[in-house]
Amino acid sequence: MAQALVNFRMDADLKKAMENTCKEMGLTATAAYTLFAKKVTREGRIPFAVEVDPFYSAENRERLERAVADMRAGRNMAEHELIEVD
Repeated sequence: MAQALVNFRMDADLKKAMENTCKEMGLTATAAYTLFAKKVTREGRIPFAVEVDPFYSAENRERLERAVADMRAGRNMAEHELIEVD
């Protein structure tokens, strides 16, 4: 089977952590990426849940930006209850 070189960028700390984790499992990072590619190809999907974190939604970011602006202007400094999200 012909080999192909694949290059992509990632955070250096994440790369090192990935390599260390793979080593603990007796794998190289290349082998792990190959396993991932084979599973994606075989199943036609990402083999784990990929979900949007509602914290980063445009609506929430806008609300947070308004709250920061209000805080900096000395407005709306009342306490409130935190809302827990699963």
